[in-house]
Amino acid sequence: MRKSLILLLSATAAAVFAQVAPAQGDAAAGEAKSALCATCHGPDGNSELVINPKIAGQNARYMIKQMQDFKSGARPGPIMAAMVINLSDEDIEDLAAYYAAQTPTLLGADPDSVELAESLYRSGNSELQVTACSACHSPTGTGNAPAGFPALGGQHPEYTLQQLKDFRAGVRANDSDGMMRLVTERLTDPELEALASYLAGLH
Repeated sequence: MRKSLILLLSATAAAVFAQVAPAQGDAAAGEAKSALCATCHGPDGNSELVINPKIAGQNARYMIKQMQDFKSGARPGPIMAAMVINLSDEDIEDLAAYYAAQTPTLLGADPDSVELAESLYRSGNSELQVTACSACHSPTGTGNAPAGFPALGGQHPEYTLQQLKDFRAGVRANDSDGMMRLVTERLTDPELEALASYLAGLH
């Protein structure tokens, strides 16, 4: 069963890659358009507010999808929906290119949570048929840019934890074929907390 799940995730990643055209944004143009974004995400995408995600260094394909999903309502978030409602496809691609070119700042992980989280992240849990997070997000947390899977390393743990819980509760459901919901529904609060802390220090 675990092998089947891994094959399903791999097939989904290939499908996502095949369906989404490469981002062609202009980073310089994106910087000129980023003033409003900087209010919440910081001038270089390294948000200082833990409830707002760091987007510096995030892959452009993922950011384009998220902005499009906020705009269409596929991902809930009234503040972001208001921010992107008047953005054109070109604006979205330019902003994504700008932030993808920035360097993310790094955080540290809670040493007490590393052992549990590292095991889940790198190996998953065969008894629960939970695949390893690293299968999609890479061993170093840098994600998979061609497939549009996000980088996670260095993210605010508070933000990451909220997203994991939202996927588990079905509040957030813009993941491809429910992959994140399938994984998180089988994990406990302590496991999600450990993963969020671990990812903050992963690089």
